[in-house]
Amino acid sequence: MAGWNADTAAGPLGAGAVTLVEGSSFCISLPNGDIRAEHPHGLFVGDTRILSGWSLAINGELLEPLAAETQEPYRALFAGRVSRSDGYADSPLIVQRLREVGAGIHERITVRNFSLEPVECVVSVRIEADFADVFEVKEARIRRRWEESRQADRRTLTIQAVWNDIRKGVVIEASGADVTPEALTYRVSIAPRGKWSTVVTVMPATEVADAASFVHADGGGLSPRDRRWQDWVAKIPILQMGNKSIERTLRRSYDDLGALRIEDPDHPERVVVAAGAPWFMTLFGRDSLWASLMALPVDPSLALGTLQTLADRQGKVVDPMSEEEPGKILHEVRLDVSSGLSLGGKSTYYGSVDATPLFVAIIGSVSRWGFDKDTITALLPHADRALGWIRDYGDKDGDGFVEYERLNPKGLINQGWKDSWDGINFADGTLAEPPIALCEVQAYVYIAYLSRAWMAYDAGDTAFGDELTDRAAQLKKRFNEQFWIPERGYYAIALDGKKRQVDACASNMGHCLWFGLVDEDKAPQVAERLMSPEMFSGWGVRTLASDMGAYNPASYHNGSVWPHDNAIIVAGLLRYGFVAEAQRISTALLEAAEYSDGRLPELFCGFGRDEFARPVPYPTACSPQAWAATTPIHLVTSLMQYDTHVSRGGFWMNPVLPESYGDLHITNAPMAGGRITIDIANSVPTIQGLPEGLVFHQGHRPWMTELVDEASQRRKT
Repeated sequence: MAGWNADTAAGPLGAGAVTLVEGSSFCISLPNGDIRAEHPHGLFVGDTRILSGWSLAINGELLEPLAAETQEPYRALFAGRVSRSDGYADSPLIVQRLREVGAGIHERITVRNFSLEPVECVVSVRIEADFADVFEVKEARIRRRWEESRQADRRTLTIQAVWNDIRKGVVIEASGADVTPEALTYRVSIAPRGKWSTVVTVMPATEVADAASFVHADGGGLSPRDRRWQDWVAKIPILQMGNKSIERTLRRSYDDLGALRIEDPDHPERVVVAAGAPWFMTLFGRDSLWASLMALPVDPSLALGTLQTLADRQGKVVDPMSEEEPGKILHEVRLDVSSGLSLGGKSTYYGSVDATPLFVAIIGSVSRWGFDKDTITALLPHADRALGWIRDYGDKDGDGFVEYERLNPKGLINQGWKDSWDGINFADGTLAEPPIALCEVQAYVYIAYLSRAWMAYDAGDTAFGDELTDRAAQLKKRFNEQFWIPERGYYAIALDGKKRQVDACASNMGHCLWFGLVDEDKAPQVAERLMSPEMFSGWGVRTLASDMGAYNPASYHNGSVWPHDNAIIVAGLLRYGFVAEAQRISTALLEAAEYSDGRLPELFCGFGRDEFARPVPYPTACSPQAWAATTPIHLVTSLMQYDTHVSRGGFWMNPVLPESYGDLHITNAPMAGGRITIDIANSVPTIQGLPEGLVFHQGHRPWMTELVDEASQRRKT
């Protein structure tokens, strides 16, 4: 999952690869703008690569890259020059390619002649289309060979392909070109100090190429993408911070979050968060839920849209191939499954153990932000079906813990957030055998029970609220008895299929802190272990301690540092009063972002800060990635201790921002349908513009456990 910016980043995409994103479409190219089939490049629309080759040559010479600048997430300007044939170093021919991604691509090619003589040019664009599935490209295992046909006429080239009765196609439109089945060719004479331009449009054959939809600034208008982007910029908070490096990182997070928004095709008014670019520009249950939760202070509607979209796709039947079960929340949606390479071989795959309890918990969080009561009420039957899944399918053996085991050989072996095949292991490195009950999943179930209990009490259903509160209390007691390893001072990452403690020291227990599942007397040892040299790299908390058998700092889940994981740990440490530790992790991550132009990647390697003076990139990390993009937002709002509860008429803030962050000024922050201004100077907050009925409280925010206790007592009296 690599980024849409033009930053140089070596790795499988190639050095300097440029990724542009718009909705579920994305385009990856070399820094000169060319697309090469030998790299995982291409124009992808609906999970299909409709362009696998796109090479521009002038007089037979490919372009030498000079610059690639991303103007917006969906638009980039490439500059290159043409090598001279007479042996001189400097070329008078400079080529600019202004590319915009939408349902296809629109590319304006401009050739400038900086010499004092006219230049005869043959401008050619060679085109390849393999219609590979996104999984085939990402995993470099293209198996299908399509039967291809090409038809060229005066201004268009149409490429059609068939495989197993599945038809794909792409249409390239180029006015003024000599169109052949292999290429577009222009023969032009460019005057001294003059220029020549043309426009080429590429669209799937199922779409109608609408040039007007690609009008942009150089033509004096705004494209639909521009208008959508302007709408986003207008609705998000505007911030100023004393620490300009952190301010830049937060602004970058806003931009990345905006780039990762996609629309529910069945409900275009709903906007949800895709998991990450470029390979995961689709709805993921876990990723989209976490990202939208962490982005609540920026745009609460993202969480609502994500919940509604997931609710529409909630499991209804038992299907071992897709791992669908009644009430279960999906893992991911794919638009093109013709290759059969997607998980479970179907368009929607449900192999996630944590998305379902998180779904219920986040309904509880969203309900506090002032949405229309009927809107939240419409989600409650889905929350109850999710609780039904926890009871009937999640807890496979009736021991009170939710566990997972894949239902078919194509499914994910591990189905928590550490979903790599070797992500769950014992201290000696031995792999855990399913069914596996992860520690953090029990925390998600615990908060799901409490969230639904609070909503039940709020609606006057005391009996249901009491039932769920009792379930939560029993779960917390069992968890602290069976997961705690007293001789080591930390929680097991999981219980395996034989109910043995999977005794590796891992970051997962930090999630249990945030949701309050950890007993108060155990929290100091958990905090101490998380901040130990074996866990804290200097840039963040590692996924696995360095003294564990499976530790590898350059692995995906066994010693790397994941920003979102750390953001959750920071919130958990703050909940239990470990302010200095939370500040240390937050500062380390924000300093790490400085080495990647203010953007935190999906993950980076777990080498210690004493070994390398800068974070070591993980080669295939996604960037931007949804929960990494929302991590800086979550770090700062956690340290602001910022929360609202509209039905209780309260807005809370108790800032513990480090002095090095400087003063903070935020305008246009969303709050209960209105907009507020927040100022924090010397740790003292001032709020302006609170909607009528909301009262500002400087102090401790009410946790869900406290809300449930209060609601229960209120109903009973």
